[in-house]
This record gives sequence, C-alpha cells and structure tokens, in this order.
Amino acid sequence: MKFLRAERVPLKDDAERSEKWVQGIIAKDPSILGLGDLVLLDVERKQPRAGRLDLLLQDTETKQRYEVELQLGRTDETHIIRTIEYWDIERKRYPQYEHCAVLVAEDITSRFLNVVSLFNGTIPLIAIQMQALKVGDNLTLVFTKVMDEFSRGFVGEDEDAEAAPTDRAYWEKKATTSTVGLADQMLKILHDMDSTLKLKYNKFYIGLEKNGQPYNFVMFRPKKKQLVFELKLPQSDDIDTKIDHADLSTLEYSKRWGTYRLSLTQAHIKGEVEVLKELSKLAYDLKAGV
Repeated sequence: MKFLRAERVPLKDDAERSEKWVQGIIAKDPSILGLGDLVLLDVERKQPRAGRLDLLLQDTETKQRYEVELQLGRTDETHIIRTIEYWDIERKRYPQYEHCAVLVAEDITSRFLNVVSLFNGTIPLIAIQMQALKVGDNLTLVFTKVMDEFSRGFVGEDEDAEAAPTDRAYWEKKATTSTVGLADQMLKILHDMDSTLKLKYNKFYIGLEKNGQPYNFVMFRPKKKQLVFELKLPQSDDIDTKIDHADLSTLEYSKRWGTYRLSLTQAHIKGEVEVLKELSKLAYDLKAGV
C-alpha cells in the first residue's frame, strides 16, 4: 500500500465547500461521525423562535436522539449556546427519548473544552473535531471525538448511603435462593482476578465491595428465573461479537449508563465461564484504570 501525505484544507476559507456541503455528507451517511448506527431524522429542523437545527439523528437501537450543530472554523460562544438551546428545545418537545447535544467544528480549542466540561455532567454533550484532508486528488473528512458524553455510574450507586440495610435473606425473598446463588457462582469467577471482592447487598441491586468500600464494575439483579448481570463497559464491535458467539442472552446495551445487561442461568454460567471471565476482566481493568 503506497503512502500519500495528507494536506489539511480549512473549509472555512474554501469557497467551493460550505457548511451545507458538510451537512449533506453527514446526512447521507451519519455513521461517519463515529457515534454508532444512526439514521437521519431531519435537516435544518425549524426551532420555535430559535433558528434551525442543522441535523437531527437517532440511534436505531437505543432510539437516543442527537442534536447536531456544525460550524466551519473555530468554535465560539454563539455556537455553544445555540447547540445547547436546540438540545433543550428538542428534549422538552420529545421527552420520551434520550437526547444528546453534539458540537462539530474544525477547531475546538482547549478553552472551549474547559468551559463546556463544567456543565457536561448536567448536559449530555459530545464535541467532535472535523478535519478536511486532501489526499492526492481526493478530499475526505475525518471526525474525531474530543469530548464524550458524561459517563454515569450504575443506577443506584448513589443510593447506598440512604437505602435501608439489606442482606441475603432480603434478596432470596425478593427473587429465589437459586438465583441469588448464581451471584455466588459469578463471585467465584471474579475471585480469579481479585480474591478480596465480596458481595454487597443493596436495596436495588447486589454490588461488590473491596476492603469495605463499594467497588462496582459489575452488578447483579436476581430475578425469579434468572440473574441479570450488568457490566460497565463501552460498547464495541469486539465485545458484541464475543457475546453473540457465546450462548449468552443479551437484554440490552444502555448507552445512558454505559452497561451491558445479560440474562444468566445456571447453564450460561457453566457453559460460558471463559467468556464471562473475559468480559468481567475487561470491566475490572477499566475500573482499575489498567
């Protein structure tokens, strides 16, 4: 394969390629943004007393909507305000969906990132830097995510202190003795990577503790007939393939919480122990910052 040097082309100064041109390319293939399998819902979506939203995209699986604003050149204050305003309008008009604001610009400065990161825990916001690169006689667009949507903790993690104390008996009554026992079997698998881990019985889930402190990279929710096993991992094709090739039942991937949810029975734990161990190790290493 022959190497060709790429030359960056500032689109803001390009008379032939406007923001409309970029908009059309994304509208034709939204996956180019690198946000997953998205479909186009609308272009230049009119907002009440607030102009027009460049692009409205939606995830085909989670149904999450992305309010996308484009800007050639450097980001500025008006671009930030406009993006947040459009996101706010759309989420209020369609509260049945999860919404995420997306900023796309050629030049995203560190000052911009510092300012936006202050409220990224409150407003789900993704910043994407766009580069137009000339390679020979061809021009391509490269999109790089420089700030991701705020990653939330497990549902219920912040409820430990206020939740009524629970124990094993609580969960055996809520579910069954056998499905709670499946959590014990999973703990034995986790002990292969860390023998200090223990089950921690909470009101809304069974978590883990390490040295007396919560250490939740996986969670368990026993049901009457199965154990719901949640792993905090970013979604990827590699992990999806591992799960699909194994005899595991995937309930869903929650983009909001960043978790895979698997439904486990005794047969799953016995027959797919290596895959479960591998997936758990990935979540453990991510938690440990390895």
